[in-house]
Amino acid sequence: MMKTFLIIAVCISFNSYAEISKVEKEALIDLYTKTGGQDWDHTWDLNSPVTTWYGVSVKNDRVVKINLFHNNLSGVLPGSIGTFKNLKELNLAFNQLTGELPLEISTLQNLEILKLEMNRLKGSLPENLGQMTALQELTAFNNFLSGEIPNSIGDLKALRTLNLSSNNFKGIIPLSIGKLDQLESLGLFENRLEGELPSELGNLINLKELVLANNQLNGAIPKEVGQLASLQIFQIQNNGFDSFEDIYSLKVSSLLVFDFDNEKIETAPDFKDIKKYTTRMADTKFEDDTNN
Repeated sequence: MMKTFLIIAVCISFNSYAEISKVEKEALIDLYTKTGGQDWDHTWDLNSPVTTWYGVSVKNDRVVKINLFHNNLSGVLPGSIGTFKNLKELNLAFNQLTGELPLEISTLQNLEILKLEMNRLKGSLPENLGQMTALQELTAFNNFLSGEIPNSIGDLKALRTLNLSSNNFKGIIPLSIGKLDQLESLGLFENRLEGELPSELGNLINLKELVLANNQLNGAIPKEVGQLASLQIFQIQNNGFDSFEDIYSLKVSSLLVFDFDNEKIETAPDFKDIKKYTTRMADTKFEDDTNN
């Protein structure tokens, strides 16, 4: 009888904490508190089970997804975000988050999707960003992020989408970006990037979109860009490029849009079947506005 009682007691104790660990629950409450949870469009009842909280997905008693897209979050993202070691998706896009990204975010080594676009974040990207080796999508456009793009970004070998457009990044495009051979979309539009395009971009054989408009890039377009056989969108207008003579090997059969400053160079490519817009603004993606 005593043995049966102990088994029941253990089961009750386990079930009371089976939802998620106390540490993860405290981290969620910290996120709620630091980002004005009481004013969210979809708020949380902290007295209800975590599995009922808006935007939180739990699997095997671990938080695996936090999707608070367009939910009126404000304030600063807390360092306790690094608590969620099993997190695969973090979507905080289209909110009013301020402050700098906590260094702890780089410890989320199982994270596959990180969406931070359309906030008011400032400061630099964490230098140890390359630790997030499972990351497939990183979008942080339309913020106030600054500093140089960390060289460790080249360690994100699984990355397919990288969009850091409309920020204040400066310096050169890191050569390590050439290691991202799974990359399909690279958006660095409207920053303060300078220097020449690295020839290593030619290694991005799966790249479909290369959006570099509205920066301070200069020199010649490297001939290695002609190796981008999958490229469909190539936008480089409003920079200081002075030569395109090395990119005539570019496969025009797949290229749909090529935006450049035709009037600034003496020898411009004459690809008759390509749509050229000398004043067209580079696209910034807003898929989440309809998908979430």
